[in-house]
Amino acid sequence: MMQLQDGPPVRLVLVDDQPLILAGLRVLIADTPGIELVGEAGNGQDAVRLVRSVRPDVVVMDIRMPGMDGIEATRQLMAEPGTARVLILTTFDEDEYVYAALRAGASGFLVKDMALEDIVQAIRVVAAGDALIAPSVTRRLIAVFVAAAAPHAEPGRYRLPDSVTPRETEVLTLVGRGLSNQEIAAHLTISVATAKAHVARLLTKLDTRDRVQLVIRAYEYQLVP
Repeated sequence: MMQLQDGPPVRLVLVDDQPLILAGLRVLIADTPGIELVGEAGNGQDAVRLVRSVRPDVVVMDIRMPGMDGIEATRQLMAEPGTARVLILTTFDEDEYVYAALRAGASGFLVKDMALEDIVQAIRVVAAGDALIAPSVTRRLIAVFVAAAAPHAEPGRYRLPDSVTPRETEVLTLVGRGLSNQEIAAHLTISVATAKAHVARLLTKLDTRDRVQLVIRAYEYQLVP
């Protein structure tokens, strides 16, 4: 049984052009304490308008939709201050646009065949201000799509700033490999608080929003093979 969470419910918007997907997620959310469905949309343009109107905490966003797709919708939403966090809804075997969605500012992924409890947990993790990095599917998706994009990058485009220390470079490498703060602390024989401090400084120095963006940077800087 899922536990009730303290505080107000997570306000959620669902965006997908497939009615069956929306219906399944709607039923899931209706039976889930602590999450409130506040709107649905069938394309990116409607999603942007809806999110600006109802101000949800999290948006579950499909990528491929008629008109404005999920990537452009995510990019527009992330350009606005105080906007909702976006979870991309994807099919791993088909979506070659995941890297672009991450670059647009998405905070993680939901795969359409995930277990229902995993979907709920992902929504709560992102609503709490974290990024969905720990699940192996997310690490795999990032690795595949960043690696696929790497050959097309301009030579020398991504260079680690001089302000990043050797220790922070080690931490960034481990973040890129999908390690949690606890795992980083154990690997480097430092405290969890110190690991968190290093991650926080990296977020500032690399002008990144969350751990997903740090993972992208780790691949762009070729710290992760």
